[in-house]
Amino acid sequence: MDERNVAGTMRPSCDSCGAVVFFDPKLAAVVVVSHEEKILMVKRDIEPMMGRWSFPSGYVDRGEVVEEAAVREVREETNVEVELDRLLGVYSSRGAPVVLVAFAASVQGGVAEAGDETRAVGWFPADELPPLPFPHDDAIMRDWRGDTG
Repeated sequence: MDERNVAGTMRPSCDSCGAVVFFDPKLAAVVVVSHEEKILMVKRDIEPMMGRWSFPSGYVDRGEVVEEAAVREVREETNVEVELDRLLGVYSSRGAPVVLVAFAASVQGGVAEAGDETRAVGWFPADELPPLPFPHDDAIMRDWRGDTG
């Protein structure tokens, strides 16, 4: 392997055929689930941010529809069935390996309980959420509230 400049970025390339390697970002779905004026949160039992409260979220599998991944992650982490209400936004940062797609959702069924990757689940008033652990969480909540400022 060698490196070559492709549009201003050094990228690995094959010495013999010249094929360029592009490292694609990983896609994750984040879901703000609301019910009776409260937000569903999970206490993470995996890294990163193990032990912290966050929105249900997880990686989209190759070939999986993003919306289906969002619903699946909520079910796996909380035992709650949801319907996606709207797209909140797409969030990324320069140099970060993950692109987030966030949705607002409403409860359709199930009883909230911790899944394999969560220590606990809880319902919190939207204005009394525990400290949010990830860089884009505040922006996601602003978009959920519809704040424009």
